Amino acid sequence: MKVKCDKEGIRKASKTIKNGGVVVFPTDTVYGIGCDPYNKEAVQKIYRIKSREISKSLPILAFSKDIATKIVEFDKDSEKIAKKIWPGPLTIILKLTDEKLRTSLNVDDKIAIRVPKHQCTLELLKKCNFIIGTSANISGTNSFKDPQECYRSIHDFDLFLDGGIITSGGESTIIEFKEGKLKIHREGILTRKEILKML
Repeated sequence: MKVKCDKEGIRKASKTIKNGGVVVFPTDTVYGIGCDPYNKEAVQKIYRIKSREISKSLPILAFSKDIATKIVEFDKDSEKIAKKIWPGPLTIILKLTDEKLRTSLNVDDKIAIRVPKHQCTLELLKKCNFIIGTSANISGTNSFKDPQECYRSIHDFDLFLDGGIITSGGESTIIEFKEGKLKIHREGILTRKEILKML
């Protein structure tokens, strides 16, 4: 099913997620695919849809930094950066404190998390708090900004939330602070230089 990013579409998308379904949705960077991170079956379905290696953990989107603190622990530098950039194109790898998520996501102690700067996604997150938020593509292929291309290329999802063409400069930058030092796992829209300026 394909719906628009309006009040009714977002209501249907949140209901689908809460019922264990998988939803494709727009973000501020690329089209994403997600589900309830606490639903192990839905999480496994995303791995199958993307042909993603099970050893590669899936990132989470949160409605806000305050909501994020319910499941992760911020160090001093991560907190400072998150306050300045979120909502925005920065994913931070942090210590996971929620035991239920360790089980459903099959991870040990860390998770990648961000707050996206996209009104439609934030309205969805307002209803769900957290959703898996990985790019809606087959692993190893290019991610999508055009909803039509994405819709034709991805299969087996339950609902497609169409937010039109995304005009971002690319994917989010993924960072982690290890013993106070910045480590870039993927340089996306934000550069190392821009991040270091904010510390």
